[in-house]
Amino acid sequence: MSGVGKVCPYRGRRSAGWTLRIVSVQAVAFGMVVPGDTRHSRWEWEFNMAIGWKVVHGGKTPPPGEAVAPDERLSWGRTVGLGAQHVVAMFGATFVFPIIMGLSPQLAIMMSGIATITFLLIVQGKVPSYLGTSASFVGGATAIYAQGGGPDDVTGAILVAGVVLALVGVLIHFLGSHVLHALLPPVVTGAVVMLIGFNLAPVVADIYWPQDQWVALITMTFVILVAVGVRGFFGRIAIFIGLLFGYVLSWIFDVVFGQITALDAASGEITTHDRVNWETVQSADWIGFPTHTTDSLVGNQTLEGNLGAVGWHAPSFSITFVLLVLPAVIALVAENTGHVKAVAAMTRRDLDPVMGRAIAADGVGTVLATSVGGSPTTTYAENIGVMAATRVYSTAAYYVAAVVAIIFGLSPKFGALVSATPGGVLGGITVILYGMIGLLGAKIWIENRVDFANPVNLVPVAAGIIIAIGDTSLKISDDFVLSGIALGTIVTLVAYHLARTVAPANLKDDGAVIAADRQGVHREDAGNTGWGAHQRRSDSSEPPNRL
Repeated sequence: MSGVGKVCPYRGRRSAGWTLRIVSVQAVAFGMVVPGDTRHSRWEWEFNMAIGWKVVHGGKTPPPGEAVAPDERLSWGRTVGLGAQHVVAMFGATFVFPIIMGLSPQLAIMMSGIATITFLLIVQGKVPSYLGTSASFVGGATAIYAQGGGPDDVTGAILVAGVVLALVGVLIHFLGSHVLHALLPPVVTGAVVMLIGFNLAPVVADIYWPQDQWVALITMTFVILVAVGVRGFFGRIAIFIGLLFGYVLSWIFDVVFGQITALDAASGEITTHDRVNWETVQSADWIGFPTHTTDSLVGNQTLEGNLGAVGWHAPSFSITFVLLVLPAVIALVAENTGHVKAVAAMTRRDLDPVMGRAIAADGVGTVLATSVGGSPTTTYAENIGVMAATRVYSTAAYYVAAVVAIIFGLSPKFGALVSATPGGVLGGITVILYGMIGLLGAKIWIENRVDFANPVNLVPVAAGIIIAIGDTSLKISDDFVLSGIALGTIVTLVAYHLARTVAPANLKDDGAVIAADRQGVHREDAGNTGWGAHQRRSDSSEPPNRL
């Protein structure tokens, strides 16, 4: 260890925050690094341990126009309050998507806290963000289950995707983002994001909505009204509020109208049953680790009515299943780029040097989470929205939120309560979430002014999107079939570059450089609400909603 010193990474100020420098034993042994010599920082890992922050504004709420930097904090009471806001902001989506993917919501919450702490350490506290569950892998998980896979197959495939994402981050860190953007211009990234969302439409129409169409419709309407009509923090957590509303509404319908005769996802048949069933909630312990996943599970256990059997487990690996989730890496690269740019605009700091670190850290978080059976992670726009509203960018609040999430993850009672979310409620929520994921692809096109009058942009993308939405398949062999999102992504990417190769010179200029490298792109009006909000201004400071 080369030494420990009180070094603050921002503006040269000294604070109570510790920076721990760890030098590899090999580097010292071979004379590449002299202990204590900071000139050889390329051989060092620098971790902002952040066991202390500089207290500013007397620990009180900042005056109008003032902000709190990532290496600063307010009083611990206020910091804990801000941390609680971040927990609520990420809560809804962080446990909805594990349920949809047939994974443990209790484990997802716990691992999101661990992944967030890991992320903050890797980026040295320079990119304050929370890592919640990613929606980009929902389509891949659905495809894996459709081909006879189980929860361990899902987490194994996503773990490999996390490794790929981390490697992409490392490449960006050393080579620069221009190389990646040349391979994945906005016309391609927008198409991949769109096909990931719209491919999931049949899941809503065939599985969730029929379970309770009226609860689904009312919940959907409620979320739209809150997301668009309510300003500030509560508008940003419209999904979470909608879940609570739908849960209560389902209970009221059970009391007033009695049992419902509708599709039972567990049996796949029309049965008469309660909308809200708390048998597993009542039997669950208040404190404890997530259970071990039952062996030999096949299919999405949420749809089997057996989600309680899914907990922690070792991942299983299959090349076929890995190919089904790899397209999500493209979406996550575009998403993380936009989020880092948004944080840079808010904090007024150049974060391009840590862009690669942030993308790699997201990949590492996903690897950590899925290695024990948890859900994939990504930076959350909802939490960036909280920072935009409060102008408090302190990483201390994120550490508090992460610790609270880990504590929630140690309650099986909480996990059982979340797992018992009625299918009709999920129908109302997912019809919005899946549609918004798809439309974020269109948002990327609009922000980057993609010219669809150019056939190089229009024709390949048109083919790829229809292949994905229609779940078209290509049988390579008896054991290997490409379909849906995977096939659509391959067609979009390969066909686009093939079209550029044969196109006249005057048609080769569009979409070659992603606009995320420009200020003012991939950001939204901090004053607007989060999920389902109306069109943001391109000169504002909040990123698009998380994928």
